[in-house]
Amino acid sequence: MVFNKFAYPLAMAAFFAIIISQARAYDPLDPTGNITIKWDVISWTADGYVAVVTMTNFQMYRHIMNPGWTLGWSWAKKEVIWSMVGAQATEQGDCSKFKGNVPHCCKRNPTVVDLLPGVPYNQQIANCCKGGVVSSWGQDSSAAVSSFQLSVGLSGTSNKTVKLPLNFTLLGPGLGYTCSQAKIVPSTVFLTPDGRRKTQALMTWNVTCTYSQILASRYPTCCVSMSSFYNSTITPCPTCSCGCQNNKTCISSDAEIRSVVGNNISTTTGGNRGSAIKCTNHMCPIRVHWHVKLNYKEYWRVKMTVTNFNYQMNYTQWTLVAQHPNLDNITQVFSFGYKPLVPYESINDTGMFYGLKFFNDILKEAGADGNVQSELILKKDMNTFTFKQGWAFPHKIYFNGDQCMMPAPDQYPYLPSSAISNLISSSTMASLLLLVFANLLMAI
Repeated sequence: MVFNKFAYPLAMAAFFAIIISQARAYDPLDPTGNITIKWDVISWTADGYVAVVTMTNFQMYRHIMNPGWTLGWSWAKKEVIWSMVGAQATEQGDCSKFKGNVPHCCKRNPTVVDLLPGVPYNQQIANCCKGGVVSSWGQDSSAAVSSFQLSVGLSGTSNKTVKLPLNFTLLGPGLGYTCSQAKIVPSTVFLTPDGRRKTQALMTWNVTCTYSQILASRYPTCCVSMSSFYNSTITPCPTCSCGCQNNKTCISSDAEIRSVVGNNISTTTGGNRGSAIKCTNHMCPIRVHWHVKLNYKEYWRVKMTVTNFNYQMNYTQWTLVAQHPNLDNITQVFSFGYKPLVPYESINDTGMFYGLKFFNDILKEAGADGNVQSELILKKDMNTFTFKQGWAFPHKIYFNGDQCMMPAPDQYPYLPSSAISNLISSSTMASLLLLVFANLLMAI
């Protein structure tokens, strides 16, 4: 047996490449989160089939915001899309060979987008027409689904002749998702509205798409700053958290701000993200500030503020995830929705915060209204509770599913020795004063 000296290093390199690529798409706070795309063939036609495509977002706190999802794939043969309901192909392509009816799309690599709200009823199906906006599963499972129907021609008319589409891509709305190849699965079973009859798809295949923050952006998209009542020092976001300052790609002067706001370049779709961000030391479009506000005998209080530094972008249906050891004893949350996330049954230290519908579920572009705030009350666990060594601050913060840049642990606001007296609650202090006063009276 002849040993190839190059084979082993190449094999190891391939192995680690696979491991790294899988690790990039793994989120320890949402280990099973993904977007599943399901194709259900519901009927055969003269030259193909009619299918319902359902996209379900099983991610607990990462949603698809404006301008919505874009789905693409490659046909395995010479298929065409005769018609679509609930979505549309962005390009028709070259359909010159068709003399009679002209297909909706003849491209070998079609790109499909959702229809906007308010389209005529004959162009709609269930769970369509939301402009591509899909909620996260943890925030609203009923809105975490998007569907459309398409009629495919020149594809084969049986389970043996139909070839599965290839090379699926998903933008949600930007980069970050990697999709698997389509895989045939057991046919979906449907229940009629009256619940008395079951039908099933003629053929079903699934595609699974997972998210990687590294693929989505070279830099983080948010950062965290900190402060506390027991220390006058404010710990800012780390310098260059989201890339270093470049005067050509950020806004620094009032004149530039007025120019950008005056142009009003699509605040709902995001506009030009790079050129619309305010010049800061951290250069992040989003900053989360965690402030330890008050201390009570059995509780403590935190104020969270999320600030938008982008002058051309609203964040719709935003989510904020915090990992903190005391979230298992959270008592009250003001002005935000809250849901505990328990990816591991034995650990309950992660929670998702989100805006209340019609109140603060839209984080507006930078300016006077470009922030949302909430306060939390947490019950102390006397066996483990302490303000020392940064315990009062979160381990991780995520905004819209992306992990934020945290300050270095040695920069957290520390508890000075002189702060012990400040941590005594007002009721305890009053009791001590009464005791001292009583002792003085007895000594007279």
